[in-house]
Amino acid sequence: MAGLTKNNKRTPQTTIIKVGTNEAGKLPPQAQELEDSVLGALMIEKDAYGTVADLLRPEVFYKDQNRLVYEAIRELAGKDQPIDMLSVGEKMRSLGTLEKAGGAVYLADLTRRVASTAHLRYHAEIIAKKATARDVIALAAQIEEMGFDETQDVDELMQTAEAGIFEISQRLQKRDVTQIDPVIEEAFKRMEKAAMNTGSISGIPSGFHALDKITSGWQSPDLVIIAARPAMGKTAFVLSMAKNMAIDREIPTAVFSLEMSNVQLVNRLIMNVCELEGDKIKTGKMSKEDAKRLNTKINIMKGKPLYLDDTPSLSIFELRSKARKLVREHDVKIIIIDYLQLMNAQGTSFGSREQEVSIISRGLKGLAKELDIPIIALSQLNRGVEARQGVEGKTPQLSDLRESGAIEQDADLVCFIHRPEYYHLYNDDKTGKDLRGLGQIIVAKHRNGATDSIWLRFRGKYAKFQNEDDAIDPEEVSAPIPPTPENTVSIQSSMNGMGEDISQYNL
Repeated sequence: MAGLTKNNKRTPQTTIIKVGTNEAGKLPPQAQELEDSVLGALMIEKDAYGTVADLLRPEVFYKDQNRLVYEAIRELAGKDQPIDMLSVGEKMRSLGTLEKAGGAVYLADLTRRVASTAHLRYHAEIIAKKATARDVIALAAQIEEMGFDETQDVDELMQTAEAGIFEISQRLQKRDVTQIDPVIEEAFKRMEKAAMNTGSISGIPSGFHALDKITSGWQSPDLVIIAARPAMGKTAFVLSMAKNMAIDREIPTAVFSLEMSNVQLVNRLIMNVCELEGDKIKTGKMSKEDAKRLNTKINIMKGKPLYLDDTPSLSIFELRSKARKLVREHDVKIIIIDYLQLMNAQGTSFGSREQEVSIISRGLKGLAKELDIPIIALSQLNRGVEARQGVEGKTPQLSDLRESGAIEQDADLVCFIHRPEYYHLYNDDKTGKDLRGLGQIIVAKHRNGATDSIWLRFRGKYAKFQNEDDAIDPEEVSAPIPPTPENTVSIQSSMNGMGEDISQYNL
């Protein structure tokens, strides 16, 4: 069998993958006898190609001759033409590859090597696994070479390694056709589980009653896109949901923030839960009543199954690894990403940002299916919204999604956040509704349900969305009391960067 020569050149007819300096002299994983047998079986057994088509690609064949033969077989199958020794020979002759593979004699020899076609798929699986092992070896050699290159950026090295493993693992995720009975059984189990829930919520409740009525809760394995223009309150909305899910209902929730640090996120949550203005959180200066409320309510947040990750410029490959661990170790039921356009697909080749976003959105949908949990990703909208006039003109549309093609296609559910008040639109002329302090959640795409819109109350100073009919603390609408030395305390903590002890408040 041919191998690597002294000058590291390939000998004719056999493809050898370079496996690294330490592995010189070792033959890459292969199953050439099985390759010959499978190809022979494809040429003598009718309809055999359909048995192995999902497993075999030309690249999985170790021998160059066999790769050329399989390419011809695949072309014939793609045109629904008969596959036998003669038709394969003619196809290879038209492609100019017959003589390179050894001529008609080689094809005849392949058919003579077929012992049995009974285990054709099993043999094909072995061939595919050997090819995967060669891919891993080749990737390891590439990573080793990059690792020894002192000019190579370590982060790029890690991204390349992650992307390579991700690409190989994706090829392995093949699912056989399933007869309907077990699927029906699984569907009934899910219906029974949903029936046990009080009300009509079968998924993970967002805590916003009107929205949950439309969606029946966030469903597995949906990819949910929540999009808005800047300053509409995207982060406030998902943090309000995270509070409703993880803190109020103790549903394990993970938030990946590419825009804010973990401390900033927690500060926003403190504003939300304790109903404290942002400047009080930043300065640590607040009234005694505020300090009492902080002391009482902050303990509600402790010990809750809310997991934060503020890795900047997170790649889809890093997210996949972290998400698997969160589900495995913490039984996380839902993942929130803030926000999609700040992610990247490093380690994967692409020609434009639109293609990169396509890779990311497709990866998020694939991850939701793999983990069988809903994934919520925030997204930016194009500036086109700003140019339109009136209440209806400012309302977002699916075409406003930035890099909208891939995102809209991959998402199971697309929601928009719209606050007319931001555009100085205070009344709806059609309904007469007072729009001050309200945010509209528009369900613009719902693959498995209806589209509609609902209104929530937006309390900007607390970075908080809540149900429109929820009671508001009377203190919020009363006249503010100017701070004085008599009614003000100074809280100094790591929250405002001063790092001093605040144990006197039992926080």
